[in-house]
Amino acid sequence: MKEATLEDKTPNKRNLASLVIYFSIFGMGACGLAYEYTLSKIASDILGNSIKQWVIVISVMMFCMGVGSDLQKYLKDKDLFDKFLFGEIILGILGGIGPITMLFMHGSNHYIIIQYFFICSIGFLIGLEIPLLTRLNDSYTSDLKSNIGSILKMDYIGSLVGAIVWLFVLTKIFSIVETAFVLGIMNVLIAVLGVLYFRKLMSYFKTLMILAALAIVFLFYGLSQASTWTSYAEQSLYKDRVILAETSPFQHVVLTEANNGVINCFINRHLQFSSFDEHIYHETLVHPAMQLAKSHKNILVLGGGDGLAVREILKYDDVESITLVDLDPFMTKLAKTHPLFRALNKDSLLSSKVRSFSSAGVSRGPIESLAVANRTTIKDDEKTVAKINIYNIDALNFLKNINGFYDVMILDFPDPNSHDLAKLYSREFYGLLLKRLAPQGIVIQQSTSPVHAKEAFLCIGRSMESTGLNVLPIHQNVPSFGEWGWWIASREQSSKNLKQALSKVKSLPETRFLSPEYLPSLAIFGKEDLVNVNDKVNTLTRPIVHELYEADANWLLN
Repeated sequence: MKEATLEDKTPNKRNLASLVIYFSIFGMGACGLAYEYTLSKIASDILGNSIKQWVIVISVMMFCMGVGSDLQKYLKDKDLFDKFLFGEIILGILGGIGPITMLFMHGSNHYIIIQYFFICSIGFLIGLEIPLLTRLNDSYTSDLKSNIGSILKMDYIGSLVGAIVWLFVLTKIFSIVETAFVLGIMNVLIAVLGVLYFRKLMSYFKTLMILAALAIVFLFYGLSQASTWTSYAEQSLYKDRVILAETSPFQHVVLTEANNGVINCFINRHLQFSSFDEHIYHETLVHPAMQLAKSHKNILVLGGGDGLAVREILKYDDVESITLVDLDPFMTKLAKTHPLFRALNKDSLLSSKVRSFSSAGVSRGPIESLAVANRTTIKDDEKTVAKINIYNIDALNFLKNINGFYDVMILDFPDPNSHDLAKLYSREFYGLLLKRLAPQGIVIQQSTSPVHAKEAFLCIGRSMESTGLNVLPIHQNVPSFGEWGWWIASREQSSKNLKQALSKVKSLPETRFLSPEYLPSLAIFGKEDLVNVNDKVNTLTRPIVHELYEADANWLLN
């Protein structure tokens, strides 16, 4: 290699050669970090628990990068450009097909092997890049310090650009599977462009260019078929026909339809509701709290972007205002526009009783003031009716910014199956709720299974109680989920009074499942059901509820 580069020892040629290599390392750095993010995203989409998957995937990839960086020392100097291009072709192919292969293999006994094959092999190949390019650039720089500094600088700059492009461009335009194919194409193209200048120094240039061309054609074909392949792979994960599969910036949403017409909604592979029995869940979520509250004037729903809880709330004629806060605008859009959602929620977000406003987020100032500024009194047969304001914003940030008080707060979050969600079950979160709860107001929190995730269920109750709220647990069997639990909380009414009040309910709005006679049974548990084994509460800095949930709730994965 040293002899082959003697003709390039003039300063101008040396500088140009280094620039070509710097361009290559810049592109490789951008693609490398984007590969890490792509594999982390697909792993979290498939397995859930995004923080855990991102940490594990990136750390394992970095370890394998270190292995690759070390093992490159066994590659001889001869034909280094050929070895570099061949490695980049393999990297582009593996990076492109990794996510779709993982989707197809999900549910099989070999999924974990396949996942870590791609993570480790891609990490290993990325690890080869920097030392190989450093060795290639050695002939064109004056000293080791300049060589290493320039190579690492371009890699780090490329990583920054790759992260920005991945976050703000690629994932906005393409699905995660399509993004992988785009990265594979970019990877091979950048490698080819980088070595064209050095083609005279390559022994197998024509052969490698044919391989690179075939790889690019294959990756472009994969990109064109990504949507079809993804749909086929999605279908293999569900027993019923997939009728919708979309990935928003926040979650992956799938709707399936059984032969008997039952609709199931999954978010990140977890069942969110089934049309077969969602009325049992949502009637239990809404009506006990509404019956215990002294007033129904202002209602706050956190989560519940599907509009099913709002459907039940609108059965109360004295409701004047409903504020619905759901992080994902895609979910509230489905609730307002998708025929199946609209049929289930009875057009609760499009009702003549409802005026809808949307906020993408607020950086400063009370959020509630925006709603007040936009409100218009709506009349139906000369009678003022309920209004709804929809905010697509993080619930914690919402509570930090609002003014005013709510008579009923309905918390319909997903289970605490990640650190991100665990914060919505924290003592600090309930403290914010308490500040916005009317003196005689009622809170009800969806709280996972008191049987299969008992310790997480009890931790949620302890965390609410630690803020000074009085709490009452209730439960009900929802066939799609099994035994399910909620916590009811009040500022003024004691647990005993809340329980007694349920037995005094004489009537309910029109319901399919709940009856006044049945309400008291919701608060009846067995002797051992509510026995605490520890006194830990969930906090923002110590999300113990997530750890407890993970320890007991593997049965919940659908």
